[in-house]
Amino acid sequence: MSFASIAFSANSAGPNAPSAIGQRVADGSISWTGPILLVTARTALLLLCQGLLALIFSTRHQPAPFREAGDWWAVYGTLVDIGCLLGMCHFTRREGIRMRDLFGPIRLRRGRDVWLGLAFFLLIFPFFIGGSYVARLLLFGATDATVNANLLRFHALPLWATIYSVSLWWLIWSPTEEMSYQAYVLPRLEALTGRTWVAFLVVGFWWAAQHCALPLVLEWKFILFRFLAFLPGVMVAMLVYLRSGRRLAPLIVAHWPMDITAAILTATY
Repeated sequence: MSFASIAFSANSAGPNAPSAIGQRVADGSISWTGPILLVTARTALLLLCQGLLALIFSTRHQPAPFREAGDWWAVYGTLVDIGCLLGMCHFTRREGIRMRDLFGPIRLRRGRDVWLGLAFFLLIFPFFIGGSYVARLLLFGATDATVNANLLRFHALPLWATIYSVSLWWLIWSPTEEMSYQAYVLPRLEALTGRTWVAFLVVGFWWAAQHCALPLVLEWKFILFRFLAFLPGVMVAMLVYLRSGRRLAPLIVAHWPMDITAAILTATY
């Protein structure tokens, strides 16, 4: 399958269609600034939030402030979402479109997008599991428990924070993450570079890199493990987006179970 065929599989109508984005690039409504900021923003904001919270914890003389700050990723992650949503609101307004236009058509009749999203989940999720398994074998070996200690590190948060993590965090995180990488950055980098494969690789790199900061653990093997574990899944998710008419709603539905699972596995009180 060529990237050219992927590019031409998109819907040809709507403000977020490749043809419409290409026209706004040509008339100067879209510059490099928005896509470059948004593709890196989530990783940068996650690191900023963890660092600021670590500074607060250090003033309270907690023994491992940076590590303990990382335990709160499913709470301060909403601040990351707010930052990205404000950024997309600003740049889409400059383009003369609405944030809603990033979604594409939403088809809820007879639960069509819900069922399609569940099918996408069954397609995409095994690539995250497989990526994690292969990355673990390559970097840690089959018997090394270090990766489990970092990846599934149960942590005690206040009851309110745990409830927030498992009930509201994922409702906001999944749509904002999909909007940022798939609906906003990917098609604009595609138009700016004139190459789908360039946009695909740039977005895939930064989307996988984001997961190295969820939270950041200062061990190089674990950072590399997180990157390699998530890379196959995000690549498949982008392929699904490009080949399924560039509609975001089913992919948000597919994303929700993954984030719910992450929140439940790592939160305890």
